[in-house]
Amino acid sequence: MSDRPQRTNTYTADPVNDRYRECLFDWLAAHAPLWNQINYRRRQQYFDEDGDVWDAEYTDLYEQYVPLLGKATCQQLARKNSDAWRSHFELLSLSRDESNQAVTEKPSPPGYWGNRDDGYDLHGLVRNDLYDFDWNEDKSTVEFGVGDVLEDRYDFDHNERVTLEVRGNPQWRGDDSRLELIYEEHAETLRVQHPVRIQPDDLKEQRQAAFTHTLNTENTTHSAAIDVGANNTLAVVTETGDTTVYHARPEFERFQQQSERIATLQAGLPDDQYTSKQIQRVFDARSRQRDHSRDAAVKHVAEWLLERNIDTVYIGDLTAVLSTHWSTDVNEKTHAFWSHRQLIARIKLTLGDIGITVMETDEYDSSSECPSCGSAAVTRSGDSFRCEACDLAAHADVAGAWNLLQSEVGPMARPAALSAERGRDAPHEGAYWQWNDHEWTPADFGEQSWSVDQTSVSEPASSQPG
Repeated sequence: MSDRPQRTNTYTADPVNDRYRECLFDWLAAHAPLWNQINYRRRQQYFDEDGDVWDAEYTDLYEQYVPLLGKATCQQLARKNSDAWRSHFELLSLSRDESNQAVTEKPSPPGYWGNRDDGYDLHGLVRNDLYDFDWNEDKSTVEFGVGDVLEDRYDFDHNERVTLEVRGNPQWRGDDSRLELIYEEHAETLRVQHPVRIQPDDLKEQRQAAFTHTLNTENTTHSAAIDVGANNTLAVVTETGDTTVYHARPEFERFQQQSERIATLQAGLPDDQYTSKQIQRVFDARSRQRDHSRDAAVKHVAEWLLERNIDTVYIGDLTAVLSTHWSTDVNEKTHAFWSHRQLIARIKLTLGDIGITVMETDEYDSSSECPSCGSAAVTRSGDSFRCEACDLAAHADVAGAWNLLQSEVGPMARPAALSAERGRDAPHEGAYWQWNDHEWTPADFGEQSWSVDQTSVSEPASSQPG
């Protein structure tokens, strides 16, 4: 069972009446103190020279919390804390491996869920066999039990359970895993995380059902390369010459504006305060908008790749390059807005689910030579790429993906020449896409992108069609 892939459905929810609401918040509030006490004992062992976090005793704490949470929930909380420590040790091992560039800083041990003075994080857990969903067109609900003390306090009948009205539809179907409820106080929203474990064959079927096209391995399959970035979320080149670019500058500009808003709000806080409900709302909105556009781009390009029967995708690994970049603006893009490793993980997950193999390869200097003639006499300015030797004028990220793909598959069809200087639209030869807050649509500024013959060298810039 542990080998089965896990996917998570996410919903919002509200208690169906005030009595359940009060009970829910008492139940949620009891989780953090237990987590903190278990975690404190393990941290004491961790920082003790001769200690071992797995030797920490904590089951005596259950006597205080079982009446509120129930024994099963106390056990789930301890297991979640164990998971957090195991993840910490895995990251710690990676950080000590000089050959690994994914984790370059020493990770911090698991932290606390708030404190008594500043308030606790409201985060609850329910074992997989102790909750039930009832899906209905009019009103869907989830039910779960609480400890005896709370049942008595709120005058529960025999077998009565807290009932929440759930909003959202399950994307994934499978065997239930541990349910998690997280109350975001600044947004006054209760979020329900519902993980399910899926049989590998079922996962493939469920994922493919979300796409119009499917990978057909009985026909000729092809390879592609993706240049991932901040100015352009994705730039793709296939070995048959197709290209597409997902333009991200407007999203980064909005991200910066929200960052400036956060900084302004922080400047107005008292000296001993770092955040507020308003700041957290802006921060969460910024993250949700970024993740929505980026995740939608990955799904959109997955459909685009399936349509072209691509079975292998190469992605540049920029970890070593990004860790030492001198530009603060670029660092904000790559580490805050872009979040390179998170984006790569999303691409691997989505493409892997539909049968496309993702290979990471060194992208260092992939845009520093001409993909057409191999000359290093090139200039880049923003999206613009120009070769002084053969006069190739192209989109810089397309040139990077072109170089990356040729390094893996050898000589290939010349890609459609999406040029940075040309109007952005979606002709058959190549497409620009822009985000409209809901979906990726063809970017049309009134002038079509130009294309070139698949085998000829581009004409000088002065004679290119405009």
